[in-house]
Amino acid sequence: MSADLVERGRRVMRQEWQALRELEQRLDGEFARAVELMAGTHGRIIVSGVGKSGLIARKIAATLTSTGTPAVFLHPVESVHGDLGIAGPEDVAILLSKSGETEEVFPMLEQLRRFGVQIIALTGCRESTLGRCADVVLDTQVREEACPHDLAPTTSSTAALVMGDALAVALLERKGFRREDFARLHPGGSLGKKLLTRVRDVMVTDNLPVLDESATMREAVVLLAKRRGTVAILDAARHVCGVITAGDLTRLMEREQDVFGVPVTEVMNRSAKLSRADELGSAVVYRMEQFGIMAMPVVDGDNGMVGMVHLHDLMRSGVV
Repeated sequence: MSADLVERGRRVMRQEWQALRELEQRLDGEFARAVELMAGTHGRIIVSGVGKSGLIARKIAATLTSTGTPAVFLHPVESVHGDLGIAGPEDVAILLSKSGETEEVFPMLEQLRRFGVQIIALTGCRESTLGRCADVVLDTQVREEACPHDLAPTTSSTAALVMGDALAVALLERKGFRREDFARLHPGGSLGKKLLTRVRDVMVTDNLPVLDESATMREAVVLLAKRRGTVAILDAARHVCGVITAGDLTRLMEREQDVFGVPVTEVMNRSAKLSRADELGSAVVYRMEQFGIMAMPVVDGDNGMVGMVHLHDLMRSGVV
């Protein structure tokens, strides 16, 4: 019995996957028209539907809003009882209906057209009433629902959901929406911390572990013990020219009897990994993990040292 249930689940996934493949192949210039229509509006995007289409419409509106395009869900029935006050001639509406003949949508559709709102239809029937009244029609037709009775909206709602995601992502790329823009709209929780935290927010700027090129390893050992295992070496112009880590000291001690008198320039790594104060903390964590680094000098545009950022401080800030 358990194996039968697993196979039924796989069958649904295969069926919906195949429907999405067919949806992708049918995507045409109408999709580009829809994206340009939304990109060019000076108003908001109104998204609407009834039943399962209404639930998908809510998700599309939320995705658009979170990626920089003001959008709102409008219930078709409530719309003709006062909620149409949110609509204006600068708006664009995305209306969802599998059949394109959902009666509850038509009164709202008529009023939106009167207001001058341009209509994008997501429907499985281009020649339906909704399709004929729309400015742009995106074909979300599916051959059959995953429901064994071909009744419950399953494959069709997945197709509408994916079409909505495709519109939102294409639109954000069309508008040049950046990670920084996304961060400003998601300031709360772990996602906000990951996207908003910059190196400058967590770097150490006082009592920096730095030495001149003329220093010896005696001085470096003291700083390595006191300053979390990383020392930056600066040239005469106070630019970072190398880094010494606890690992460098260990390797030196394995091959030398007297390490204290060794010049730091003979031990330091001249290809040190550096960071910038305005970098995202998450990007620096990635580089630290990639190269096995626990701390990294922070430099300005001229490679002058302005701070030191440590992996555990970045982790404590919540960027990972």
